[in-house]
This record gives sequence, structure tokens and C-alpha cells, in this order.
Amino acid sequence: MELMLKYGCNPNQTPSRIYREDGGELPVTVLNGRPGYINFLDALNSWQLVKELKAATGLPAAASFKHVSPAGAAVAVPMSPELKKSCFVDDLELSPLACAYARARGADRMSSYGDWVALSDECDAQTAQLISREVSDGVIAPNYSAEALEILKTKRKGNYSVIQINPDYVPAPVEHKDVFGITFEQGRNNAVIDDALLTNFATDCKEFTPEAKRDLLVALITLKYTQSNSVCYAKDGQAIGVGAGQQSRIHCTRLAGNKADLWHLRQHPQVLGLPFRADIRRPDRDNTIDVYLSDDAEDVLADGIWQQFFTECPAPLTREEKRRYLSGITGVSLGSDAFFPFGDNIERAHRSGVSFIVQPGGSIRDDNVIETCNKYGIAMVFTGLRLFHH
Repeated sequence: MELMLKYGCNPNQTPSRIYREDGGELPVTVLNGRPGYINFLDALNSWQLVKELKAATGLPAAASFKHVSPAGAAVAVPMSPELKKSCFVDDLELSPLACAYARARGADRMSSYGDWVALSDECDAQTAQLISREVSDGVIAPNYSAEALEILKTKRKGNYSVIQINPDYVPAPVEHKDVFGITFEQGRNNAVIDDALLTNFATDCKEFTPEAKRDLLVALITLKYTQSNSVCYAKDGQAIGVGAGQQSRIHCTRLAGNKADLWHLRQHPQVLGLPFRADIRRPDRDNTIDVYLSDDAEDVLADGIWQQFFTECPAPLTREEKRRYLSGITGVSLGSDAFFPFGDNIERAHRSGVSFIVQPGGSIRDDNVIETCNKYGIAMVFTGLRLFHH
């Protein structure tokens, strides 16, 4: 069985199709739209992520994928009023699954623009309603309620991609990939990520809270499906900053840390109170908030750009005010797909409120990393499990 696609990664890459080498039936059914090559890469990677999150935590899970890496991933943990407002969902009743997607989409709303959605459970009407309001390419789930499917079919003038996957499908233990006419073969990454990985403490602090254990599992499973090098900050059952595909680990840590800081700052009272004009769309609000929280905000506001978006010019949030707000953040969890080679990663993580770390260990400078964690009272475990994904 095969499914022909419009084209591959780019329009010049034809023909394009998906199929199984063993000739078996595909585990996916297209219920609406016409998903493309990159859509299916996002769909199949994101489905594995949410399936494993559900298995590890017992909670409904969702992911927001862009270019074969998660912009956000989350499980169904109730949202505070501030977080709901920062995610633009304070006007909706959210089912547990919808809550998980609101969190996943809200991790990095700039990056999630035009995302692929993955859901661990049957898509209900509340989740479909939430998806229908966002700019998105498609969704994959094990099932859809009749009402949810009708809602999704109206999106993108009826062309929104909806994929149903068989949740019982298990791929072959060996996978293949062609590069430049040469076939690569490897065993699938079937490593199970659960609490058993969170026991080998390397630091003086040797305790994780139950919430930290949950968040560290979220971080690790997110990393398992993130292009390497990768680092993930997690808080309250969701990824809040993902650094993907960087050549340097400190750049991963900085990138993900900056995103985590923005996630926190979006909930600052001054940001929640920005006087947006009523006709400003959510994507434009996201872009404006991103600029408002940048180091250039004072110059931009002085240039009069606020007139396009606000009913009145808001006061800038100064660098000192942002730093003061962020200095009160604690209890953030951090995962890395490979070892930290230097203590500078821990120094940067500490600035974003990290209290708990999970990483493979194995660097010749592990002692320096451990020493830096001990300096800040950070609890860290070594898993011995690398999670590179390419």
C-alpha cells in the first residue's frame, strides 16, 4: 500500500510517496486534506512523542511540531488564569486534552505558527475548537469525535489535513534511511523513558519533587524527538523552551533558556495588561509581544509602531524589571539529549530558574558540571542514555 504525495521537501522533489517496505498496510488514514512529505514527517514523529508522554505520565498529551522538531509538548495539567490569558484561551472551556494542546501551543507561540498538532487521545470538540482558531497545517490523533471532525473539516477552506493513526501499530525493530543513494540501517530507538531513569543522582541534592519527576520525563521524551543537539526546559507538565538542531550545547541551552524566559514573561502583569486594539489577530499579538519583550522594545515604542496595535502607548518593560521578575522563578526542570561538556551550561540554566536536571553524563568534565550544580543547590541525575535524533 502506498500514498502518493504532491512533492517532497520542496516542489522540485518529485515523485514523492509514503509506503511500507514490507508491503503492509499503512497505519495512517487521511480523513481530510492532502498532507505532504514534511507534514507526514512531523505527524509520525509527533505521534510517537505524545504516545510516549501518555504512557509515562498517564495524562493526555499534545505536541506542536514545526520542521520535524517540537515547538512545544505538554500533558494535561490545569492552567492558571495568567497562563490561560497568555495563551489566548481564557475565553474557552478546556477539556484535559484541549488543556494539553493549549499548553503545547503556548510554549513558543511564535514558532508554533503553522504547526502540526499531535494528540494522544481521541480529539474532542473542545480541542478541535481550539485548533480551529490557530494557524495550523494539520493534526494526527488515534480518533476523532464526529463533532470534532466536522469542526476541523471547515478549517483552511476545507483543506485542513486530518490524519488518523492506528494506536496499536508497532513498526519493525530495524529502520532504514536513504542518503545520497546510500541506505543507512539502525535499530529503532525503543528506549523506555520512565521514573527508573531518575535515580542516579550525581549531586549533593538527591531529591526530586513529584512535579519535577513529571517535568523531567516531559523534557526527556520531548528531546527524544527533537533534532540534535537539543536541550529542553520544562515546568508544570510542559516544555517551556526547546533548543533544537544547534551545533553547540551552550547555544542550545541559551536558545531554550531564552524561550523559557519569554514563556514566563508573557505572564507578567504588564504584558497581560497590554492595551491591544480589539481587531488585532492572535498572530499579530504574538509578534508584538515578542518585540515588546525584546531588548529593542524602548526604541520600537519610541518609533511609534505601537499605534498599529495598541489603543495607547504602553510603558516599556525595562531590562531591570524583566531580570527582577525572572529572578524569582524556581522549580524549572532541564533535560539534555547528551552530556553537558562545561559548567557554563549550568550557569545559564540557573539564570532561568532551573532546580532539577537530567542528562546522560559521561563528559571528562562531569566534575565541573557537578560542582556548578552543587554551588546552586541543583539536583542532577545521570541517565547514561543519549537521545540524539537525526
